[in-house]
Amino acid sequence: MSLIETTAPLPVDAGARGFWPSVREALRGSHQDYTQGNLNRAILLLAIPMVLEMVLESLFAVVDVFWVGRLGANAVATVGLTEAMLSLVFAIGLGLAISTTAMVARRIGEKDPEDAAIAGVQAIVLGLLISLGVGIPTGIFAPQLLGLMGASPAIVAGGSGYARVALGGCGAIVMLFLNNAIFRGAGDAAIAMRLLWVSNIINLILDPCLIFGLGPFPRMGVTGAAVATLTGRSIGVLFQFYSLLKGSERIHILTRHLRLNLSVMGRLLRVSFTGILQFAIAHTSWIVLVRIVSLFGAAAVAGYTVSIRIVVFFILPAWGLSNAAATLVGQNLGAGKPERAAQSVWRTGLYNMIFLGTIGIFFIVFADPVVRLFISDPVVIPLASLALRTFSCGNVGYAYGMVMLQAFNGAGDTITPTIVNFFGFWVLELPLAWWLAVGLHLRAEGAFLAIVFSESAIAAAGIVLFRRGRWKKQRI
Repeated sequence: MSLIETTAPLPVDAGARGFWPSVREALRGSHQDYTQGNLNRAILLLAIPMVLEMVLESLFAVVDVFWVGRLGANAVATVGLTEAMLSLVFAIGLGLAISTTAMVARRIGEKDPEDAAIAGVQAIVLGLLISLGVGIPTGIFAPQLLGLMGASPAIVAGGSGYARVALGGCGAIVMLFLNNAIFRGAGDAAIAMRLLWVSNIINLILDPCLIFGLGPFPRMGVTGAAVATLTGRSIGVLFQFYSLLKGSERIHILTRHLRLNLSVMGRLLRVSFTGILQFAIAHTSWIVLVRIVSLFGAAAVAGYTVSIRIVVFFILPAWGLSNAAATLVGQNLGAGKPERAAQSVWRTGLYNMIFLGTIGIFFIVFADPVVRLFISDPVVIPLASLALRTFSCGNVGYAYGMVMLQAFNGAGDTITPTIVNFFGFWVLELPLAWWLAVGLHLRAEGAFLAIVFSESAIAAAGIVLFRRGRWKKQRI
């Protein structure tokens, strides 16, 4: 009999007390039961590794643009246009991940690690099938896709290699998200953090080596950034599979779990479909936004790319806090404690608002020197600084919006966030971006402003709908 079947987690306020003892416990992996005890400590134990996990994930974006920025505006625009297309892959990965986290967390909350492992296996099978179905055709037709995104002939000629590697290897993104979603749902946030650290550190080392041909490595230019990222992510996925098979106190995939379970897969597909649609709505809006920005030249796309990468560096740690809220909602609903689940969301939203609000003030004041760390092109710098200041004005809205929508997802209610995203992005953001940028001749700044307005509206809608409490009755 495995360890997870014989050992029960401790109440969350058992053992060492205080901030620093809790930090050390969170980093090495907590054995606490997040459905009991002090709620602030439960949030801390989950949030620290999840935030650090997302800090390392955000380094993927920042490190790439830091080195690629040395190659010029066309190289940065290549990364921006490819990232916009990859946003659909992120939508698939995130959609599968939220349903997986919700299902695994619910089973763990019900003290049923056997069914949690079964759910994890079904999610992995789905992820592998989707990875092949998306990666092969997008890798083959990468140059044509760049052209459809508005890339100039020079960008297509120089950036096709980057796009082929990034799009063809997109399965590593899906599996990295999905496997870590299993760990997060189980409450093994420290394991998810360490595994992402492995892939990011590899990327950090390989990026300059492959871009500039340092030492024995070939000089691959912008394509080297894609190869470095794919290598780091792929090695991380292999470590994830090893860790799942090795097992932890909370979840352990055994040989008997390695089979199809159509009932579980059907439920997972049902929740995943709307989850994927939810993020597809959000990410396709980013594709259209990049297309609108591209009307104003490569410098505008490069400025947008640099600024959004800087913003993402801090948005992703905030997303880590949102993931902690999703896990707490799922596990506490499974344990029959909906009020504790709700309380965890409000507290997490407050902490997220303080964090992102502070970052927003810093960027509004110091946008120029921050941007100059990543780009030296005198044409791109003012556009990137303008974008960074504009985006930062919406940080409080981003903070609450992501926590509220992740709370619905953690409950297994992926329909409500999908509806909110549809109206927020497609009905409000995209028409507003076109009207401001083209109709009112605000150019790229109009698209930047539309993002702030729509994200604030999404946050307000999420708060109102969460207060209604229908998510407490969700079954998964």
